[in-house]
Amino acid sequence: MPLPRHATGRLVVALLLALATVLPAGGEEWVWDLPAWRQPPPVPADNPMTVEKVELGRRLFYELNLSGPGYMACATCHDRRLAFADHRRTAIGITGQFHPRNSMALANVAYFSTLTWADPNLTRLEDQALVPLLGEHPVEMAVTGSEERVLSFLRHDPIYPAMFQAAFPDDGGRIDLSNAARAIAAFERTLISADSPFDRYRDGGRTDALSPAARRGAALFFGDRLGCGACHSGPDLTDMAFHNTGLYDENGRGALPEGNQGLIEHTGLAGDMGRFRTPSLRNVALTPPYMHDGSVLTLEAAIAHYAQGGRAAGQGARSPLASPLVGGFVISQQESADLIAFLESLTDRAFVENTAFHSPFR
Repeated sequence: MPLPRHATGRLVVALLLALATVLPAGGEEWVWDLPAWRQPPPVPADNPMTVEKVELGRRLFYELNLSGPGYMACATCHDRRLAFADHRRTAIGITGQFHPRNSMALANVAYFSTLTWADPNLTRLEDQALVPLLGEHPVEMAVTGSEERVLSFLRHDPIYPAMFQAAFPDDGGRIDLSNAARAIAAFERTLISADSPFDRYRDGGRTDALSPAARRGAALFFGDRLGCGACHSGPDLTDMAFHNTGLYDENGRGALPEGNQGLIEHTGLAGDMGRFRTPSLRNVALTPPYMHDGSVLTLEAAIAHYAQGGRAAGQGARSPLASPLVGGFVISQQESADLIAFLESLTDRAFVENTAFHSPFR
């Protein structure tokens, strides 16, 4: 009689772990599978990449029992099919609390110098992974106060102890939140998108990779008249800087809604009001809604926002704190369609369909 699917999956994992015991101490070194034009991302010396660590991180990324009540995972707000973003305006925690920010997509996050919308100090994936687990303002995965329940699950599960041992042999396979975060960070470093039509066109030398409309859109995007490429630059279409895009002017002096005011919350500097980090535009057609608060619902609306010099300008008066890079422009309906064709060419289907990123619980 055949084994049930879940039992078969656990048997396969157990066999792989048994094989892992014959590998050298530290496990099997991770080998990057990247095009010639893309260098591997930086990896911290205290968390080297191994096959076993990445596989543990992948399982933990999809593990519902890594949350306090046991029914939310990292993947809840970072859906592979949506380039590891979600379609909510802002994320919702396990207790129903709304996060003030839109869930950022994770493609190529390993290359990013800062990891969130507004905190310039959060630069390590290992540190960031603990924020949704332990954060209380807002509550996301609600592990604080339930640490022992979560760790007890991991320690008594039939699979995880051997996986932690294979991933972290130097400390005896210690099962704690620190090692869990290190494993998740290792998995997140593998989420590399480098095969969109625009990649093939720009970096692969494939002149046939883009449609005529997308090529016209690219010329508009990177041209001086629209100036989109001033902030959305480099291989991942982000300058990693913090800008005020003129979304709000609550008081005539550029204020944003209280509790979601951007970089000023970390620096205390008045000029940082409303400044948020430029998001990557990789797979942007898959990741609406847009902006830090998800208040721009479509690509068409995003183009309109920048064309009018920021939404506040379109509603009456330009924010005095809006970046001079958001100066507005005139764009025709055909040019807008071409620009959208270019943005759609940033979709990497091989990335979102990569079985190495699928849930192991399928």
